Amino acid sequence: MLPRVLFLLLLALNIGGACWIAFAPEETPAPVPASDPGVTPLVLLSELEANRGSGPAQAGAAESVSSLPASANERCVSVGPFQTQSDMRAMMGSLKPKVRRIQYRNEVATQSRGYWVYLAALKSREEALGVARNLSSRGVRDYYVVTAGEQLNTISLGLFRERANAERRKSEIAAMGFSPQLIERTEQLPVYWIDFSVAADAGSDWQAAIAGAADLEQRTITCF
Repeated sequence: MLPRVLFLLLLALNIGGACWIAFAPEETPAPVPASDPGVTPLVLLSELEANRGSGPAQAGAAESVSSLPASANERCVSVGPFQTQSDMRAMMGSLKPKVRRIQYRNEVATQSRGYWVYLAALKSREEALGVARNLSSRGVRDYYVVTAGEQLNTISLGLFRERANAERRKSEIAAMGFSPQLIERTEQLPVYWIDFSVAADAGSDWQAAIAGAADLEQRTITCF
């Protein structure tokens, strides 16, 4: 008799516990603060860049030094191009204390990769090799028969950094009775410009910041 009573008692307790778990109201936990009171929260660099906004197309993020509105008593200058973001940001750090407002822009620039002298593609590899042997018999050593890709059976006569050297090579091969071609090889690369405004009567402090960068251009632009 006693074991049966104990069994029924345990069964009732289990059923009661299951009902409590199933039907008990859910408690919404209080939100945990991102940081302790009085402590400045950490912000990721990527979040800063996102908050600044990159703007449409190639527009860079504006980094305003002052809330001073544009006026007739100021002038605006653009400096660049910078090949890397690190160079651009280093210059921005130097200019910020000396200007009223400052921002940067992204652009895509076409840059030269040198000059290529070549003989146009022949109809077959055998024909290309025949021309190559002809070049060799005339003392030309610096050539290459392209064996694959879009320039198949083209005969490369050299890559040159300076156009004058490429022109000299072209004339040398042309004097042997061939018809060499010369093209400039280019590529698209991102570059950066810094735009900033200064008072119309500002001194040359801002010019001193970029005096050491002789390869930079300075342009007068409409104030932003």
